[in-house]
Formats: sequence, structure tokens, C-alpha cells
Amino acid sequence: MWDCNSVLNVFVWLCFTLVAVGASSGEPQLGSARVVFQTQYGDIEFGFYPSVAPKTVDHIFKLVRLGGYNTNHFFRVDKGFVAQVADVVGGRLAPMNEDQRAEAEKTVVGEFSTVKHVRGILSMGRHEDPDSGASSFSMLLGDAPHLDGTYAIFGKVTKGDDTLTKLEQLPTRREGIFVMPTERITILSSYYYDTEMESCEHDRSTLKRRLAASIVEIEIQRMKCFP
Repeated sequence: MWDCNSVLNVFVWLCFTLVAVGASSGEPQLGSARVVFQTQYGDIEFGFYPSVAPKTVDHIFKLVRLGGYNTNHFFRVDKGFVAQVADVVGGRLAPMNEDQRAEAEKTVVGEFSTVKHVRGILSMGRHEDPDSGASSFSMLLGDAPHLDGTYAIFGKVTKGDDTLTKLEQLPTRREGIFVMPTERITILSSYYYDTEMESCEHDRSTLKRRLAASIVEIEIQRMKCFP
């Protein structure tokens, strides 16, 4: 028979085991911010790794908040490799305002890490200069170990893998080293939210419903006591 102490010891051991497995997996912690790109083929949601690439995350998220990626597009879709968002400067259909242009023209240092390039990972685009990342980035469509340690990973796709699959199935053409879609895949709009705030809103909504139910119950009891 199992006594309380035995059960408790097993539970504690399991907790430590799960923590150790999580730590050894090497996957960094996602921040609470989420960004959604809306395309004609569906939405793609992604989150950030602020502990891995804080400067890159700050830069990309600021561009999103400014609306910099609205009307931009995926200029590259290489099945099993990457779907790459164009640089905001020159990639948008809509003209940029001063704030958007000022942020889009900035570059960030190459924040290279040991995180692996696997499907769903967000990886900064750049030129030969390792510190030349600006606003173009890739969503990995497969494992690409040859990119590990040489391109800055800053987040991952959290929802919308089905949309990425649709993009992979579109007709393409090759221009030099790039495999490009034959039609424009536009980022129609983008928005962001905070998962912690969403949780608070859910808790607040639940509390309101419980309070309303309590008020009804109190009224029913009052009417019983004071007919």
C-alpha cells in the first residue's frame, strides 16, 4: 500500500524530472507578447524570445506596433526551407510615415545563439555583415542546421502552421538563389496582444459572471425571507 509520504515523494520526484527535462530541451522561454500577420491565405501568429535576442525582439516588435509590416509581403517561399518577409523599406505597398521609416532603417547587432533552426523558428535576414539585420526575417519551413549560430533567432510561430503549409503549395519561380512565389503574398494587416492580459480579461469576465450569479442568488433568498 502507498502511504501519504510515499505518494508525496513520488510527486516531488516527478516535478523535478519534468523541470530537468524542460531545462535540457534547450527551448527558450517565450515572452507574453504575440503578433498576428493576416494574409489572404490565413493568419500566422508568432511570439518572441526576449532572453535570446532582446535587441532584435525590441526592434521587430516596435516595427509591428508602428504598423510597419502592414501591406508588406513574403517575397520568398522555398518549400521545406523558409518563407521570408521582405524588408519593410521597399517591401510595403503603402508609403511609410517618418516614425516607420526611422525604425525600419535601423539595423541590429547579430544576436547569435545556440537555439536551433527548426520549422516555425523566426530568423533574421541579413547581408554579409553579421550586424546588418534590419526588418526582413524568415519563418522556417523545415530544419536548417547550416543556419545555426550564423543567423539570429528571435522567436517562433505559435499558430498558423496550416497557413505556412498553404504558402508552400503555391507556384514559385527561381531568381538566382531565391525561390519566389509567382503571386504577391501580402501581409494585409497585423496586430499584437499580450497573453497575460488576455488571461486577466478572461479572469475578469469569469468574476463578473460569478458576481452576477451571486446577486441573483441573493435576490432569490431575499424574496424567500421577505415575501
